Amino acid sequence: MTTTRENAASSFLLGGNLPVARMGFGAMRLPAREIAGPANDPETSAAVLRRAVELGVNHIDTAWFYFHGGLSANGLIRRTLHPYTEGLVLAAKVGPVRHPDGGWGAPAGPRELAADVHRTLRELGRDRLDLVYLRLQPDEAAGGDEYGSLAERFGALAALREEGLIQHLGLSNTTTDQLAQAQRIAPVAAVQNLYGLFHRPDPAVLDACTRQGIAFVPFFSLESLGRPEPTEPLGRIAARHGVSPARIKLAWMMAQSPAVLLIPGTSSVSHVEDNIAAAVLRLDKDDLDALDALDDLDALPL
Repeated sequence: MTTTRENAASSFLLGGNLPVARMGFGAMRLPAREIAGPANDPETSAAVLRRAVELGVNHIDTAWFYFHGGLSANGLIRRTLHPYTEGLVLAAKVGPVRHPDGGWGAPAGPRELAADVHRTLRELGRDRLDLVYLRLQPDEAAGGDEYGSLAERFGALAALREEGLIQHLGLSNTTTDQLAQAQRIAPVAAVQNLYGLFHRPDPAVLDACTRQGIAFVPFFSLESLGRPEPTEPLGRIAARHGVSPARIKLAWMMAQSPAVLLIPGTSSVSHVEDNIAAAVLRLDKDDLDALDALDDLDALPL
């Protein structure tokens, strides 16, 4: 994969007109560290949000289905940050259906998607959402359409964009073919896919975003997805820079393309500080080459 090795505390023009810092914040872990609980202390979660914004974050990624019991990410964001500072970009995902007891249902159809956008607007206290992703299910990303066609579902969000309720549209869990299909309906400003140092399932999507000036927003960029991580060279590089391995992972991800916007999530103030510091960490060519080789955990010695 051809990459542009550019790592800086810089900004990106989302959709060509919304400046966002390349290091953002993901709100999934605000209600609970794990989606099944237990619930976090709301005051601690509020402190995490405030600290992120203090450190320059102006891009927060959230979803109405990020909740545990009566504590929700959207509610915490509104209670902590409203009235919002000028330039704060709130991105939201719709598509998955989650019941009040925490269980998951079949993905939303076009009508339910519209209802979820209106719900998100109410919960966040906004008249318009800066960015809304249609989050596809993994089998949809493999080409299935049992939940309704991509055209119908993305078209429902495009109609809300025409009404002025959404500024920019995005796709999550998508392929290059689905990205092209959606672009025939409305402009796509961002893609949010699984991607990180230890999992690079579809680099062609990142390449397509880079070429077209579409934001690429990786999720689970700090995770190894349950597989043991090798101690080398990650630990050695982290020790040489005097930083955490997590910071190295994020710096590597930022170096892959100037279109990359990171949204690491945490329920810890110290972790949010460490994550955001990765925006100014410079990795040299030797670092990047060594890390690039870590693309198949199953083939690496522990």
